[in-house]
Amino acid sequence: MGGTRGSAVHAVSIAAIALWALAGVARAQQPAAAASGDLHRGKTLSYTCLGCHGIDGYKNAYPDYSVPELEGQTPDYLAAALHGYRDGDRSHLTMHSQASSLSDQDILDIASYFAGKPLTPTGKPQGTVPKAAALCTSCHGQDGVAIAPIYPSLAGQHEDYLVRAIEEYQKGGRKNPIMKGFAATLKDEDIREIARYFSALRPALATEPRPYTRFSAQ
Repeated sequence: MGGTRGSAVHAVSIAAIALWALAGVARAQQPAAAASGDLHRGKTLSYTCLGCHGIDGYKNAYPDYSVPELEGQTPDYLAAALHGYRDGDRSHLTMHSQASSLSDQDILDIASYFAGKPLTPTGKPQGTVPKAAALCTSCHGQDGVAIAPIYPSLAGQHEDYLVRAIEEYQKGGRKNPIMKGFAATLKDEDIREIARYFSALRPALATEPRPYTRFSAQ
């Protein structure tokens, strides 16, 4: 009975992930809302964001982990992430404080600016995909470039940031139901293997040097 129940739960989880992926593909086939973002205005609004996201290798103060690289993500995903911080679906005091005063248009503009030129998927794995990361590639791509604009690309993202993000899904700091269900099954060694694999993929996300104040925005 226990084995049958476990298989059923696993099947339901796989089906849920597949449906979520299909929804993302459908959304990707529609005009991207983030395409209407104003890059110049986003650059001006981002002067405080650059204090962390404009410095290569910058670390979150506590707990200590790398601030994520944003250059190469899609505007759609970055906008969704900002909405999550603003609305409480993601728990990070500084990011919530930064996002809480932003309008939907502000978020769109900032996301469009930080995305730069999104990574282009090849659809091909680089080497052998670890067993722990196999399911991840269904949404995040064989090469670490997401299959739909609403998902994050992981190629070249900081390894310690990826570990932190997965742990937040496990512990409730991030409330995406699909990721929470997936992360709940992972052991510590699985998390490290996933993070190590995706962080090594190329071409990679990046931190591009940017102006550091609103007065130097061009």
